[in-house]
Amino acid sequence: MTSVLDTPRARKTGRDPRRRLVVIGNGMAGARAVEEILARGGAEQFSITMFGDEPYGNYNRIMLSHVLSGEESDADIFLNPLAWYQDNGITLHAGVRADRIDRFAKHVFSSDGRVTPYDTLIIATGSRSHMPPMDGLHTPAGSVKPGVFGFRTIDDTRKMVSHAQQDHHRRAVVIGGGLLGLEAAYGLRSHGIDVEVVHSGNHLMSAQMGPDGGAVLRRSVQALGIGVHTGSRTTAVLGTDRVTGVSLRDKPDIACDMVVVAAGIRPNVDVAVLSGLPVERAIVVDDQLRVQDEDNIYAVGECVQHRGEVYGLVAPLWEQAVVLAKHVTGTDTGAAYLGSRTATKLKVAGVDVASMGIHGPELDTDEHIVFSEPSRGVFKSIVVRDNKMVGATLLGDSRKLAYLTQAFDRGLPLPEERHSLLFDLGTPDGDVGVAELDDHAQVCNCNGVNKKALVDVVKGGCTTLAGAMDATRAGKGCGSCKLLVQQVVEWAAGGAVEEDPAASYYVPGIPLDKPALMDEIRKRGLRSVSQVFQALAPGSTEDARSKMGLASLLKMMLGDQYIDERDARFINDRVHANIQRDGTFSVVPQMKGGVTSAQQLRRIADVAEKHNVPLIKLTGGQRIDLLGIPKEDLPQVWADLDMPSGYAYGKSFRTVKTCVGKDFCRYGTGDSTMLGIDIESRFQGLESPAKLKLAVSGCPRNCAESLVKDVGVVAVEGGRWEIYVGGAAGAHIRKGDLLATVDSPGEVTLLTGRFMQYYREHANWLERTYSFVPRVGIDHLRAVIVDNSEGIAGDLDQAMQASVDSYVDPWRERDDPQTPGQFRTSLPLTVLPQVQVR
Repeated sequence: MTSVLDTPRARKTGRDPRRRLVVIGNGMAGARAVEEILARGGAEQFSITMFGDEPYGNYNRIMLSHVLSGEESDADIFLNPLAWYQDNGITLHAGVRADRIDRFAKHVFSSDGRVTPYDTLIIATGSRSHMPPMDGLHTPAGSVKPGVFGFRTIDDTRKMVSHAQQDHHRRAVVIGGGLLGLEAAYGLRSHGIDVEVVHSGNHLMSAQMGPDGGAVLRRSVQALGIGVHTGSRTTAVLGTDRVTGVSLRDKPDIACDMVVVAAGIRPNVDVAVLSGLPVERAIVVDDQLRVQDEDNIYAVGECVQHRGEVYGLVAPLWEQAVVLAKHVTGTDTGAAYLGSRTATKLKVAGVDVASMGIHGPELDTDEHIVFSEPSRGVFKSIVVRDNKMVGATLLGDSRKLAYLTQAFDRGLPLPEERHSLLFDLGTPDGDVGVAELDDHAQVCNCNGVNKKALVDVVKGGCTTLAGAMDATRAGKGCGSCKLLVQQVVEWAAGGAVEEDPAASYYVPGIPLDKPALMDEIRKRGLRSVSQVFQALAPGSTEDARSKMGLASLLKMMLGDQYIDERDARFINDRVHANIQRDGTFSVVPQMKGGVTSAQQLRRIADVAEKHNVPLIKLTGGQRIDLLGIPKEDLPQVWADLDMPSGYAYGKSFRTVKTCVGKDFCRYGTGDSTMLGIDIESRFQGLESPAKLKLAVSGCPRNCAESLVKDVGVVAVEGGRWEIYVGGAAGAHIRKGDLLATVDSPGEVTLLTGRFMQYYREHANWLERTYSFVPRVGIDHLRAVIVDNSEGIAGDLDQAMQASVDSYVDPWRERDDPQTPGQFRTSLPLTVLPQVQVR
């Protein structure tokens, strides 16, 4: 069904005098273009609407390989979370595809039936993974065979991680030995998977370097335990219902449990083709990024063909976004994009790689200077034409990168002794190279930061590396430029770079570590976040990044004496529910220890039916999740449930998972169910630096997975109980450390509370126990918590009891909202499918 929700006629009767800017695409190019437009006063000129295929805010796609390898969590790579759109007055339709453009009526038709008019339109649809033709890639129904993955989105990455972590999946084949393929192989290898890379070129990274460099890279990659098959094509994916291997042309089959296709990308141009826009290799644009023959339609990013070139790197996207923004806002209508000189600086499979321009001689007169040391994995080459550097490859040693980048970007005259370009032989070394960098030399490709921007920040008084990075965003992308950023900052500061004191702050806006901050709060009798800012922040300036951490800390310290200020809370904590990708919320009623009753189940079913809940889901914490609740309906849902909150949303104690214990299990040695209920009843809703998930198992068979919880309890023979702390089984995997073995459930509850209180008082903000325990040390924790070596056990118990006594079910606010807008809908909703019970 198609519905017109925002028509020109309706618009004419509205009060918003601004022009309508619609952006199709919420990836790095689309969001960056909007950022550039906002920076030029775009918010005053436009009401902005964005469509994104993916149900999220904007994230750094370059960092997906770090998420795959486990070096970063997916939450760490978001550039613009959903709140950013709300804060900037942008209507985001996340998870909604724009299907077609009516260029004459100036309407965008989207997959949810919406018709959105525009005055100015930007297409930033990016690109997609290329799936080369091969037998067995798809199922008879047309979907990609289970076990085959692209590597383009955060969902692709999550699925790959999930698949790789299953015990029976041991072997993977990555199709493509370019940048992305090697990153995928490296990431999967970090999960203990045996990986084989199949590459159709005769050497790895054949688009970025020549055969000699490729041979050195191959040796480095193989040293990581990754198999390499070059000059080989995959002809078929084997297996009927799942992947069992791949067939290669002219080589034996390779058995595997998963296949990752990283064989390049293709521009997403479907919406442009269907709408009659000019498309060749990609959408054809002019030097103003305006689509050919269109006055009001622009395009930017990997979906763009400019002067015959299609780019797949970040730096050209940023340069295009700046020119586009200048035109759209009218701040510089003479701006022109004339193309980009591409350079790649990355750490590929753990190896430093830099490539720019051509990677080998093309003319008889070209000079080619090569140094190769395969045993150390080092390869360097430079191509010189007419005394100008037109290409360079650095592998395994990038110390001369700054100077060579400068020479490539600016066309600097080169020394007569060419080999001095590669080594510090009386010619510019690394430091001198930084000094000689032109002001406009780009240091951070991901965020388009040049040397001058960094120098200006330092000259403005910032003398810490972290401060300069925060101010400019340099080094906040893929991170490969951090060394160069540091060199520039150190040079600009004349060697006076200071250690960043903020690294030890509990929250960034208050210059105190946690013990000092807690002392000042107690000494001054501070009771609210605003009072802390007023008393302790430089200039009494409030800092939005610090509010959540301070609110949590104050509530932990003060209990019912804490003065609650709602603007200090994240949206989940303001409405006591977990926001979902479409702007609705999930509601999880409490089921202590995972135990429920027929009455509770009947009540939940009635509520789900009454409110037409789209999805009812069992959680990993043994509770029932009602998903898709509009914010304005939350109070009534809670009232109809008439059950306490299950705390599935906050940085707090959440749940205790249990097995059935000795009453029903043939192997159970302890009453895990009752102990789990008792622990959850005592500590429900407690604030903490990060979420806390617990479990109790009735025997060492560990059906409740206690060894990988923040606190896990296991019943053992003789009526005793083992207590483990610091376990994790999410993005990070860690078996908990044994804190103590005790004789009774009462001792379990006592030591559990004492550990949690020590963690609450000493952990950094957002530091999970799997980081806290190894940082502090299990021996120290055992001494303090079990043996009372510091004499503070009584204080910990007393502080915990005060917090327990101050517990109030937050869902009671349903009868008395704290603010008029607490339960007012604020984000545009997308239609979610009704999930069928199978």
